[in-house]
Amino acid sequence: MSKKSTHAKVAGFRHHKAPFLSERERYLRSCVDSGATPGSLLVKRNELIWIAHFLPATAPQGVDIGQLRELVRQRASMHVGATMGERMIVIARPWLRFLGWWREPVKDLPFQANLDGYIKWMRDERGFSPSTVDQWQGRARQFLQWCEETDRDLAGLCPTDIDTYFIQNATRWGRTSMKAITGALRIFLRYAAAQGLCDSRLAEALRSPRMYAQESLPIGPGWTDVQRILATTESDRPGDIRNRAILMLLSIYRLRRGEVAALRLDQVDWAGRKLRVFRLKRRQPQVYPLLPAVAEALARYIDTVRPPTPVPEIFLGLNSPHRALSAAALFNVVNGKFKSLGIEAKHCGPHALRHACAARLVAQGLSFKEIGDHLGHRSASATMTYAKVDMRALREVGDFDLGELSWS
Repeated sequence: MSKKSTHAKVAGFRHHKAPFLSERERYLRSCVDSGATPGSLLVKRNELIWIAHFLPATAPQGVDIGQLRELVRQRASMHVGATMGERMIVIARPWLRFLGWWREPVKDLPFQANLDGYIKWMRDERGFSPSTVDQWQGRARQFLQWCEETDRDLAGLCPTDIDTYFIQNATRWGRTSMKAITGALRIFLRYAAAQGLCDSRLAEALRSPRMYAQESLPIGPGWTDVQRILATTESDRPGDIRNRAILMLLSIYRLRRGEVAALRLDQVDWAGRKLRVFRLKRRQPQVYPLLPAVAEALARYIDTVRPPTPVPEIFLGLNSPHRALSAAALFNVVNGKFKSLGIEAKHCGPHALRHACAARLVAQGLSFKEIGDHLGHRSASATMTYAKVDMRALREVGDFDLGELSWS
């Protein structure tokens, strides 16, 4: 027997004999579904064997960072280097989060009450979409954290403090990011002023950077790359069957990842061959014809892979307890395809696929109004960015039948 095969046999034996076998295997299967490479899987598997040996029997009740660092200390006592110890933390944390065993550190943030009130106002009074609430509270949190670190409080802020905040971060933000951050911060400061937390003049003192029409470049891959991505799912593996339906919805209907994650079984009208989608930005439903290829992909997943469960969402995890896939999980599905195929693009997630399809529709001669309706945009101006493409190159991409699509 060769040295290599002997080593593989020993590693396999250690894997099956180590504690928490089923928990480790479920996590590794989810990593495969997310597009992890064989090399990274091998590292994860070997590291999880060590981690499992050190974990206490009470681990299912929760493990925090203090306990994890204690495990690192125990392993270091066996003459393992500091780098290996840090890698242990990096690999252990996602696994414990996957199992629901990770206890996030609780920080006593003096501004948390203000932030909670802002989130409630955005969600309950203004009715912003979950993605907008998440993004804007993140901008506000970042600013409030800076105020705390620099010993500033909202009540005493003046315009020069706001200038200092942007100057200190200018090297990390481009004009596009600066504009988005300025807008989000202006909304927060207006809310804070209405609550009597800061001077009402702060929000009006904010000035967005000058932006030039259509200055940013399209961020999506070419349509041939989209076809390559879809081709990787032409197999009988459960993960491929599920991911093919997801990728079709993202790349043909140009749905946002949150819209795909929220898609429910009752939104598919099989008899009427229609798909009803609640558009996040428009905050209203939109009806699409259910294309035969997409209907086939959905039906195959639902009939052969999706487990019987009362969960209403269509797309679920492949392993028990079969929860609905999150928007982050959908990003991992797409991002894994980009990486495995070596596709280079400014962004390598679901939104990049929206750009690829929109650019193709431009090349086919559709109006911005038609494309905007298809994408769920609220205004034609939001669609204009997709026109900044090499029209000649676009017309060279492979054919894909979108003739059955209509916009309503």
